[in-house]
Amino acid sequence: MIQSRICDLFNIQYPIIQGGMAWVATAELAAAVSNAGGLGIIAAGNAPAAIIKNEIDKVKKLTNKPYGVNVMLLSPFVDEIMELIVQERVPVITTGAGNPGKYMSTLKSIGTKVIPVVPSVALAQRMERIGADAIIVEGTEAGGHIGELTTMVLVPQIVDAVSIPVIAAGGIADGRGMLAAFALGAEGVQVGTRFICAEECIAHDNYKDVVLKAKDRDTVVTGRSTGHPVRVVKNKLSKEFEKLEKSGSSPEVLENLGAGKLRLSVIEGDVDQGSVMAGQIAGLVKEIKSCKAIIEDMVDEAKRKYAAMEHTLR
Repeated sequence: MIQSRICDLFNIQYPIIQGGMAWVATAELAAAVSNAGGLGIIAAGNAPAAIIKNEIDKVKKLTNKPYGVNVMLLSPFVDEIMELIVQERVPVITTGAGNPGKYMSTLKSIGTKVIPVVPSVALAQRMERIGADAIIVEGTEAGGHIGELTTMVLVPQIVDAVSIPVIAAGGIADGRGMLAAFALGAEGVQVGTRFICAEECIAHDNYKDVVLKAKDRDTVVTGRSTGHPVRVVKNKLSKEFEKLEKSGSSPEVLENLGAGKLRLSVIEGDVDQGSVMAGQIAGLVKEIKSCKAIIEDMVDEAKRKYAAMEHTLR
């Protein structure tokens, strides 16, 4: 049950991918996830290539397992990040906020697996046509930048629409969510919010504490009027966003308000004026554990629930 095409594609033990969370997904977290049998991801975010080169160097010292880099295609440094990925022969990249088509042939020529994040059936089909090796289907439950459809309705529709492997993302933090994703037809899961509260995650303790204390209705979506909605935990910053959006402020004003706010919370620990990106599943995260324990707990719970489900359905 735990083995799938995703394991073969990435040469990993478990079909669990760590989300590419800007400022959170550093080499330390990526290496720990990879060492635990999943696929760790370094988030490039809007960072220049020199910073990501340092993260890649670190991850290579911390693990000999496969790893990946998440590339934001709207980054001003995207071309130099892609050049770096080719130079370093990064095994896997995940992409968001755009179409990786212009880079596809070069990446394929060096054996890099390209896994776009998609929020719709049409985009999933387009990514398959241009040569994506798999796709991450992310529902609106996820933290950070989101689409409109939920994981539960989107995953099976995309599974039916493409032949490449589907990785479910958004609202998955334990073995129950993992098993549910498999039941919907996914062959792997991407987990973000749960790994914020990993021992190896470098995020500020204040950021982790907000996730640990979050309840089921504590996240909100900001920035819908900009066309780039973001899910965060409610705080003073999110209330300011809400106020400005209701008053009809321009996208430029809202984007200026959000500039630098993720780093403010993740690195500096200001969880009132910073952007605390986290998914709706934050209400399920109750303790800090090692990446190894998080992954093993997910796998063990999925196996137990699967056995119980088989008994129920007999």
